[in-house]
Amino acid sequence: MGDEEVEDEREFDYEKGGEKGPGRWGELKKGWAACKNGSMQSPIDMSNQRVKIIRNSSGLKMDYKPSNATVKNRGHDISLRWNGDSGSVKINGTDYFLEQAHWHSPSEHSINGRRYDLELHMVHVTKDLNVKNKIAVIGLFYKIGKTDKFLSKLTSNLSSMIDGVHERNVGMIDPRDIKIMRGKHYYKYLGSLTVPPCTEGVIWTINKKVRTISQDQVKLLREVVHDYAEENARPLQPLNAREVQLFDPDHKED
Repeated sequence: MGDEEVEDEREFDYEKGGEKGPGRWGELKKGWAACKNGSMQSPIDMSNQRVKIIRNSSGLKMDYKPSNATVKNRGHDISLRWNGDSGSVKINGTDYFLEQAHWHSPSEHSINGRRYDLELHMVHVTKDLNVKNKIAVIGLFYKIGKTDKFLSKLTSNLSSMIDGVHERNVGMIDPRDIKIMRGKHYYKYLGSLTVPPCTEGVIWTINKKVRTISQDQVKLLREVVHDYAEENARPLQPLNAREVQLFDPDHKED
């Protein structure tokens, strides 16, 4: 599937102004042109002035379940891939099935210009051939504070990757342990993958509630990846008149 995120080692990096840096991604491969020419790119800044507040929302309908998973060092990030059926999320009436999660440090998206210490992306894909937007990503923000319990389960496996282990089976992992919908306020907009090929038409859902992660956990995620990706956040992209919705069931009209 040509829309999938790049899995390979250093085909691109995050060095500003570098030959393979974010400003050049769209020139590195023909299939990556959207990184340069796209009009619906991610990440974006979600500022109060831009968002359209939606009061009535039933929230996300999630139906996750435990499945066998593998942790992989992709060089530019650490990914957790579920190998079996780990369940799905229903968006706009369509089931999007969870495939993998990965971490960006610092966060890629920002709220009112503020970037956080970490952002987790949960990547979902639909099997419905009639649906235009095939990929849905749920994003979660983290700031330095208490340890993140979910990441703690992977610590020993991640530590072994510092010594060059590329991939590890981590057994049964339950996506529900991530506790995605803590808080009921979330942003939604149409964007792209934040790594090449920067495929557009991605439905983004980003939880506004910021959770915590320890300094040591962020340090571990940075140590495991390659030096060029210790800070693996793509620069903010132009909004280009796209609508950003903020689902806020408590919002009071002025």
